[in-house]
Amino acid sequence: MEPHEVLRTRLAGQQLREPRAATAEDALKNLLAVQAQEFPYARWSLAQRTSGATAAEVEQAVADGRILRTHILRPTWHFVHRDDLPWLRALSAPRLHQANGGTYRRTGIDDSAASRSAGVLAEAVAGGVHLTPEQLAARLQGAGFPAKGLALAYLIMHAEISGVLVSGAPVRSPGGALRQTYAAFDERVAGAAPAAVPSREESLAALALRYFGSRGPATVRDCADWSGLAMTDVRKGLALADEIAPGAIVAASFDGAAFYLRPPEAGEAPGRDGESLPNGGAAQAGAWDGQPQIDLVQCYDEYIMGYSVSRHYFGGTAPAYPFDDNPMHVVLLDGVLAGSWRHSLVRRGSAAQRCELDIRLSRPLGQELENALELAVARYGDFLGMPAVRVPAGT
Repeated sequence: MEPHEVLRTRLAGQQLREPRAATAEDALKNLLAVQAQEFPYARWSLAQRTSGATAAEVEQAVADGRILRTHILRPTWHFVHRDDLPWLRALSAPRLHQANGGTYRRTGIDDSAASRSAGVLAEAVAGGVHLTPEQLAARLQGAGFPAKGLALAYLIMHAEISGVLVSGAPVRSPGGALRQTYAAFDERVAGAAPAAVPSREESLAALALRYFGSRGPATVRDCADWSGLAMTDVRKGLALADEIAPGAIVAASFDGAAFYLRPPEAGEAPGRDGESLPNGGAAQAGAWDGQPQIDLVQCYDEYIMGYSVSRHYFGGTAPAYPFDDNPMHVVLLDGVLAGSWRHSLVRRGSAAQRCELDIRLSRPLGQELENALELAVARYGDFLGMPAVRVPAGT
């Protein structure tokens, strides 16, 4: 596989190229989990994989509980579809608690404290109540917990990992910023009954199918670092996936490493056991009209964070820090790093509100690429539901 074929296949598998997902929920189901610590930009990560979902539509899916935002996998914030969270949480929880063990000890969260705080938090959100972190802190402090700072964050995270809390409907601050709330896990998550959760082996196979099916070509190490699982578990998942769905994920060898991906879709016999795929697997990448495309992706987008050892194919690192140590997001040209960007909302909440985009490019663009950039800017404005304009760098 040539580098451009790797990128085209990843762009297509992640639905950053046609055919895109019908809805943000469908895009999330394809990717299984989407890193979401930057809530406003994570909405864009889902929407740009659809034919035109808006920020308001993604927010509504989160408010309704169809899309949930919680600590899972490494752990960090992720969007997960409510149908997938029960089994993904069960698969991840033991390793997450183990990874958090040092911080639990430093903040006094032993088994007794975790059990008592879980009871307080469960009671606080029972009956469809959605509370902000500050409101949860007040409940915990009323029960005798010194719930501030890191201790508060990890009491809440422990409850998330343990299936007590999950995201509620987001609220907006007086300034218009989105804010997280928490609700009862069992009230928000479909299929939360233990009988509905598949076995660990079935879950490993499901994770392998979904990860490599959407992000391939990727390595076992890429998947392990993304999921927080051990490499032995990823290999086991691949083997089990091959038993459940033979040929759904195939192996390819290039650059001296073993990669896994969905097979081509044009009738070629897929390579197995480390053999190279015919045509580099490019048939999977779908039709390409030869026109350049620019994508404005957030720095934690799955196109970047979905990989570790093979992230270099996109040509750089993220986020970018082009000035004053302020992080910026990523401009892609046909899947390759071409610059950085950030947005500012002007006159937010008024009839004259607009989005100003500060875009820093690594090289000047010709007219064809300038047109592609204007399309990307316009699409971002459509997502936000307001005019989007490019402003001179640094303004």
